[in-house]
Amino acid sequence: MAERNHEIKKIQPLLDKQGRLAEPGWSRRLYQQYDRKMIKAPSFRIKEWDYYLVMGQDFGVAFTISDDGYIGLQSVSLLDFTDEKNPWEHTNTVLTPFPMGKMKMPATSEKGNVSFHNKKLKLDYYKTENQRTIICNFDDFLDGKNFSCNIKLCEPYMDTMVIATPWAEKETAFYYNQKINCMRASGSVCFDGKEYKFNPKTDFGTLDWGRGVWTYDNTWYWGSGNCDINGKPFGFNIGYGFGNTSAASENVIFYNGKAHKFDDISFNIPTDENGNKEYMKPWTFTSSDGRFEADFIPVLDRAAKIDVKFIITDQHQVFGRMSGKAVLDDGKVIEFKNMLCFAEDVHNKY
Repeated sequence: MAERNHEIKKIQPLLDKQGRLAEPGWSRRLYQQYDRKMIKAPSFRIKEWDYYLVMGQDFGVAFTISDDGYIGLQSVSLLDFTDEKNPWEHTNTVLTPFPMGKMKMPATSEKGNVSFHNKKLKLDYYKTENQRTIICNFDDFLDGKNFSCNIKLCEPYMDTMVIATPWAEKETAFYYNQKINCMRASGSVCFDGKEYKFNPKTDFGTLDWGRGVWTYDNTWYWGSGNCDINGKPFGFNIGYGFGNTSAASENVIFYNGKAHKFDDISFNIPTDENGNKEYMKPWTFTSSDGRFEADFIPVLDRAAKIDVKFIITDQHQVFGRMSGKAVLDDGKVIEFKNMLCFAEDVHNKY
């Protein structure tokens, strides 16, 4: 494919008066201003979510607070890779019917707190100038055992990946998304008598912040990881399959606070003789410009499937060890080895 990297650099409304994206493309920060009132779609079609993934050296946690119109999905995941031959994970999800804007999700990731509370789950995201805090208490998370955490993510001023993507088949459908990588993590998680501690020298969090109106049936691929290389934070965000990406892809390398944009990435997932994907066999990642090449050895497939009439989701978020190379804008080659990260293949109808 031809290179596409239209970068948006000015502050402006995200949508025009017809509810269409004013300027499709990518940016390093949220220059385009999201305003729910400008959306030309029913409230049950609007999707708003904040998803955090925080990874230690041999464990991880993930949190979702979302208002997806006619349903809300609030979830917590704990992943334990202490024994990589026998890893385990558990995800507990609370479904909330027809939130349709009642959750008051902030219009920007840069300020505002996000909360969900019910009898079982209390999940809060707090934002201050240079820090994000995640506090969670989940009663009967698994087998009658409770889950709790207090995690802090350090967020200095740095580049992020922001994408504004339309759909060719529907003018008022759009995907506005920010990925913030390389936030150093501290704090701890407690479950089943065990305390999992984050070390800010080695451990990182990632935020997936999204707002938009989607078409009904979509498949996407997303991968992300963070580590330290030569004493400097390194991260990547790769993905495709979502909407019309002719203006820009969301493929970015982060190194020492700066984003380095590149073009198309292919997730090469092995298949059997019948074409069925074999998620736990080794994958490769290849790039059209040669700037991101990697091997991926899966450790755990966090698979989830929901089928409740008109809502269908089939997810494979595969965690594993990635080794490869990335090329910065100035031609410098960054090599990484055995980075604990994930890559996912998700099909949603909702």
